[in-house]
Amino acid sequence: MKINDLLGREMACSCGKKHKVDIRYVCVEKGAIQKLSQRCEKYERILLVADENTFAAAGREAESQLGGKMAGKLIYSSAHGHVVPDEKSIALMEENLPQNCDLIVGVGSGVINDLCKYVSFEKKLPYIIVATAPSMDGYASSGAAMITAGMKVTYTTHPPMEIIADTDVLCKAPKEMIAGGYGDMVGKYSSLCDWKLGALLHGEYFCQEVYDLVKDTTDHICTLAGGLLAGDEEAIRALTEGLILSGISLSMVQTTRPGSGSEHHLSHYFEIVGLIKDEFSFSHGINVGYGAVLMAKVREDMRKAERYIFQGDDQERRLRDWQRIYGDFVDEVAAIQEKAGWYRRFDGAALQEKWPEICNILSECPTREETLRMIGQVGLDYADFEKTYGLEKIKDALRYGKDLKDRYTILWPYYFWEDRV
Repeated sequence: MKINDLLGREMACSCGKKHKVDIRYVCVEKGAIQKLSQRCEKYERILLVADENTFAAAGREAESQLGGKMAGKLIYSSAHGHVVPDEKSIALMEENLPQNCDLIVGVGSGVINDLCKYVSFEKKLPYIIVATAPSMDGYASSGAAMITAGMKVTYTTHPPMEIIADTDVLCKAPKEMIAGGYGDMVGKYSSLCDWKLGALLHGEYFCQEVYDLVKDTTDHICTLAGGLLAGDEEAIRALTEGLILSGISLSMVQTTRPGSGSEHHLSHYFEIVGLIKDEFSFSHGINVGYGAVLMAKVREDMRKAERYIFQGDDQERRLRDWQRIYGDFVDEVAAIQEKAGWYRRFDGAALQEKWPEICNILSECPTREETLRMIGQVGLDYADFEKTYGLEKIKDALRYGKDLKDRYTILWPYYFWEDRV
């Protein structure tokens, strides 16, 4: 299905719901940025937002396209390698909003998109994102990942009004960012599996049509790795459209289920622990790609078991581990799980009863070897992942990555499984 077939309309679905996509325009093509002037025709007081790198990549051309309609410009400093989407960055954008601002135009990828998304939502303004890298699937989603009080929190905001992605710009993005976008797509196999498990075990809402849309898109993207590594324009365009389509799918079902599961929980864990302990973390998409390999191994190990053998929660050990890992932020983690209640209401009997059905779902995903091959095709070396984080940190992620979210995934049955590592 073409992206523009989904935009600005309400669609009745076989799942019984009506899916609505509020984004009104998406353009992914060579020279797309030349359309920015026309797309901003009715606006008069525009704030342009970028960082030093993205301004060099596409910001100057965006500024030229906006001309006299640009009433303000904010270029975040990237002197330390990256912009942090925290309270200071939010305040800086709010301070730079011109009087009577009627549109924000962001030029960038993950962080710039999230900052524009968050501030425009708070100020009840529309925003347009000019994409500079096919690095993640958040362009079209309503979630904004921010660092609040030192912790990463995803806020529900609104998607952009329009997305403009010029393949001339995207093809020049750093290889690491392109690999990150590919890793984010490989992770969809894991998230789709977790969505099915949530539906089977807890009666969660499930839409087969959206599932198939994301699955078919992922299957296609995963055949393009060679072209992505070579900077092939058609492969880059397809990856970008796939990432945007993934983000749109979340809006369609009003849940992150199609695009975020246990692999994202692992990524979130590495990012959060990196922030807390001031340790290196790979970018989001690369963490997701590596997380997909870990989850493929978990699914394979669990499928080998003839039945599910439940073990209880060693609460004393868990609380000690939480304190060791999260330090001053342990109360925030405890509050998430107290509200979610999974430790109290985990149902091992249901897993034992439905174990054959569960194993059938787990078997639908690529194997660990297949997943390793996929990420390896874009230059992601799993040995580098193990060396960077270390086996103990990776084991901690498998045990406690689930605790940073309230969502049920295969990481919960894994935690309570007798044979887990």
